[in-house]
Amino acid sequence: MRKAKAIAAVALAAALLAPACNRAQPAEERGETAEDRAVRERNDDVAELDKRTADIERKWSEMQAEVKEENRAPTAALRDEVREDVANVKDAVAGLKTTTAENWWERHERATERTLEDVEADVQRFAKGAVASAQAAKPEPVGTGGFEERRNAWVANAHARLDAMEDRLENVKVDGALETELQDTRARIDKLQDDLDRLRSVSADEWWDVSEARVREYIDRVDRSIGRLDNDKR
Repeated sequence: MRKAKAIAAVALAAALLAPACNRAQPAEERGETAEDRAVRERNDDVAELDKRTADIERKWSEMQAEVKEENRAPTAALRDEVREDVANVKDAVAGLKTTTAENWWERHERATERTLEDVEADVQRFAKGAVASAQAAKPEPVGTGGFEERRNAWVANAHARLDAMEDRLENVKVDGALETELQDTRARIDKLQDDLDRLRSVSADEWWDVSEARVREYIDRVDRSIGRLDNDKR
């Protein structure tokens, strides 16, 4: 009798351990290839960003009510910019879902170009009378060769545009709510300069990491922008 109970106990223990052992197996032994794993990880990334998008929309609604209740007065430009960014977050995540190794760089260029144009518009508001130096704004020839040549030429041109923006803002001074916007604009320029420095050494194989990081950091920025809406009292 004791022997039968011992055998039953061993069998039960083996049954309980089997799923855990299976989970501990390397993915390849479970039949998951490296590409399968990469797809699963990309899907996990997108699911997390979808959740953050919903959180951003909720936070935006709550902040609008809070700004009104506490009699805050963000500038119209800041309020409109945040409203547009909140709407664009969902599109950015949707675009990430269809990003591939073949189209990622074109999309990355296009997204960064839109950001550069947005920042240039803000710079223009703050520094209407200031002009960029011709040397800083002079574009580099765009390469027609492989990925690295195209990347390097594009990065050089983007850096030149940002250098010109920094020149125009160098002696700009504002007060009140506009000061918050000016600080944000300068911070965005610094962030873009850092992003471009890192982009100089990125390879085509890193297409997902670069694309996902761009969208994630965009969501981070929108989140911070929402938090700034109640900075200024009437």
